[in-house]
Amino acid sequence: MSIADRIRRFPLPYDRDRGADVAAAFAGLPEPLSRLIEGAAGCSPYLAGLLMREALWFDTIAHAEPEVVLGAELSAVEAAGIAGGAGLAAALRQAKRRVALLVALCDLGGVWALSEVTGALTALSDHAVQAAIRSAVADEIRRGRIPDAKPGDEAWGAGMFVLAMGKTGAGELNYSSDIDLICLFDDERFPGAEAAEARTAFIRATRRMTSLLSDATQDGYVFRTDLRLRPDASVTPVCISAGAALGYYESVGRTWERAAHIKARPCAGDIAAGERYLEALRPFVWRKNLDFAAVQDIQEMRQRIRDHRGLGGPLALEGRNLKLGTGGIREIEFFAQTRQLIAGGRDPDLRVRGTEAALAALAAKGWIPKTAADRLCALYREHREVEHRLQMINDAQTHDLPVTAEGFDRLARFCGSGDTEAFRAEIVARLDEVVELTGDFFTPSVPASGPALSAQAQAVVDGWPAYPALRSARARELFARIRPEILSRMQRAAHPEEALGRFDSFLRGLPAGVQVFSLFDANPTLVDLIVDICATAPRLAAYLSRNATVLDAVIGGSFFSPWPGVAALRADLVARVGTETDYERQLDAARRWMKEWHFRIGVHHLRALIDAFESGQQYAELAEAVVSAVWEFGTAEFARRHGPMPGRGAVLMGMGSLGAGRLNAASDLDLIVIYDAAGVEMSEGPRPLAARTYYARLTQALLTAHSAPTAEGHLYEVDMRLRPSGRAGPVATSLGAFRDYQRTEAWTWEHLAQTRARVLAGGEELALDVENFRRELLVEKSGGETVRADVQAMRLRLQEAKPGSTWDGKLGRGRLQDIELLAQTCALLAGDPARRVETQILAGRRTGVLSREEAEAVLASYRLCWRLVAAARLLTDGPLDPATVGAGGMEFLLRETGAEALEMLAAELRLRAEQAGAVADRVLG
Repeated sequence: MSIADRIRRFPLPYDRDRGADVAAAFAGLPEPLSRLIEGAAGCSPYLAGLLMREALWFDTIAHAEPEVVLGAELSAVEAAGIAGGAGLAAALRQAKRRVALLVALCDLGGVWALSEVTGALTALSDHAVQAAIRSAVADEIRRGRIPDAKPGDEAWGAGMFVLAMGKTGAGELNYSSDIDLICLFDDERFPGAEAAEARTAFIRATRRMTSLLSDATQDGYVFRTDLRLRPDASVTPVCISAGAALGYYESVGRTWERAAHIKARPCAGDIAAGERYLEALRPFVWRKNLDFAAVQDIQEMRQRIRDHRGLGGPLALEGRNLKLGTGGIREIEFFAQTRQLIAGGRDPDLRVRGTEAALAALAAKGWIPKTAADRLCALYREHREVEHRLQMINDAQTHDLPVTAEGFDRLARFCGSGDTEAFRAEIVARLDEVVELTGDFFTPSVPASGPALSAQAQAVVDGWPAYPALRSARARELFARIRPEILSRMQRAAHPEEALGRFDSFLRGLPAGVQVFSLFDANPTLVDLIVDICATAPRLAAYLSRNATVLDAVIGGSFFSPWPGVAALRADLVARVGTETDYERQLDAARRWMKEWHFRIGVHHLRALIDAFESGQQYAELAEAVVSAVWEFGTAEFARRHGPMPGRGAVLMGMGSLGAGRLNAASDLDLIVIYDAAGVEMSEGPRPLAARTYYARLTQALLTAHSAPTAEGHLYEVDMRLRPSGRAGPVATSLGAFRDYQRTEAWTWEHLAQTRARVLAGGEELALDVENFRRELLVEKSGGETVRADVQAMRLRLQEAKPGSTWDGKLGRGRLQDIELLAQTCALLAGDPARRVETQILAGRRTGVLSREEAEAVLASYRLCWRLVAAARLLTDGPLDPATVGAGGMEFLLRETGAEALEMLAAELRLRAEQAGAVADRVLG
């Protein structure tokens, strides 16, 4: 039957003229349908506009069955998703307009029940999300960005899947709702390094999907998309691996996240992977024992929502939030969900998604009276219908009742009532009845005071009021609000006493608290981050207390975006610095920027988003971006006073680990400056300088720019001892002097240093000359008869001066420093320009200095030692000691190295170091 044949109720036109005008445009339709159009257009400017915009389409479907019309539109969405391309966005928006019009008329006319209305809206959401993600993933596959994916894999997401959450997941989507989604990918499909590549591609696909759905164009929008229900939304990327999500929920998942997953449903992409993920997540959502602790959590969450939105107080209808207010929709949903959490672990029959289905299941199992369940279902449907009318008026995501008499008149007519006062009385009666039915369950609770603490922990907490961060009344007020949550989350950490002690150090180190506490108060997930850091990485916690402003970057939205690379980093820093005109302020801006990115790398490493080698590369790329950008605006400032660089200018060379492109969290920078005055004796500027003096002072100025502390701290500690003649030589060296020194005076260790040297900034022509000379020098010195003996003597001196310790991955025979010496020796003996340890060792293998077995033994020790050093520098400033970094830190260390226990790690370290040391002994001894 057509729509007209099934109409059983009508809205009353509030604006009669507009209703009549729109109805007149549809002459020839059956009277019930014409009357329905008049009432809809007379109450809703939005529907009036839709009717006129889609008049031709509506004429063609007016006599069809609405279910058939809906099916055709969903099929069109599916076809548009398969076709993809530039027309997809417009096709999705056209389908949204038409389905919105169809659903509204079926809802207003009583053609469809509430479940059919919300089901149709949810079906459109599912098809739109699938079409958008299919198109976005197809683009990534075409570009070769998803490992092992082939054309056609986009049909099932190529390993990515989307969870529908909230009302979308339950099939209860409201008329103008946003859609809550969580985007994940099956990391089991992407072993090793492929996982990072896949994650980057799926993050791009998620952003593309969101844009296709949410961007408002001349054709409108499809659905506002909300991705904030994902794990740690303020500090995680928009798409993460299923394994990372499971790890999060297993360790720090909260009751509200359990409640959210009651309605979770795979709706797009790799549905099978989504089902497997939800099955793996089942123990988190559904506890084995009766979980009455969830009651208090839900009660407190409800009270926080009320307090946050100002929804308490007397029941006044004007402006009342029909969803979140007393007696509203959320009360019914919480009532059902909390009982599901209590008992669903023991009874699978309670694990249903829909609110009405949950109430019915709870009644069937005796958890609530059937009469109460039936009444709550009826009240829920009536509330939802009024909610839909509110949203249909102007296609607004609102739940607030009108604030004016005219607004209530319009709403009453839209709901088919000609008596506004009677309509208002009905709403009040429904709200009161919900309160009556749920009131005993939602008894007001006293705000949480925090968990019970041990005497030792209480003594720590008692000392907090004396800290500088809590000196102001505002800081104390803010902290009082967040303290219970902080203490509760500390108690849930793997090692609560350690976490509390580190948080105490963090709090003690804060010079002021209002800004940080406000961030925590507005972004509770930051508390999880600080707890995670305090429980695991004391050095990172201390860094955070000294540089608390880096938290701004965490909530900035791009904290977990893919790593941008040197060029993009440098451009971003130059843009940030470019907003300042004063040189000192430019340096401070650079310091703030660098610390945000430095902290980002540490957090990514801590949370296993990157490994030790990725973090090493990122720290090095960050440093390269900083020194090259500071070179640019630093030399410009110097030239402003003393004129442009004389001659061909200068280059800045990175040495050591910076040159090799691998740093750790605590690395300083080895730099040297080489210039070529090309016969020019003086600079030309307001205060000209002799060429040699010019470059010496320029180098000192750049050294100060990096190392001198200001209110924003410093950029990096800089070491220039690798320049010719070390501390005794000039801070800047001319190209001619550099060549002469390296050929005639330099020691073997200085030639070793050149194996890792790399130009980071300066003129391209001079940089090319310097690099060409480096390569020529290595070839010239490759046949040196004393190289091995010199390096062996150096090894012995280093081992005698700094013998290292059990947990030291850097110092000692066969460990990082020793292996780097061996690798540089291999490069020098081979005359090979390779800079990284791995490629230098391969040069030794290629030239016969090392056998294949020896090379493998050395690299195995190197990999273990680097992971150990990278982790240690994130954990502590001093030597790595289990007693210093604590159990949480050592667990992080075990995770990084892949060892099962500390004793096994220590044994493997001794074994690997002994094997690598024996190779070095043979080659150099």
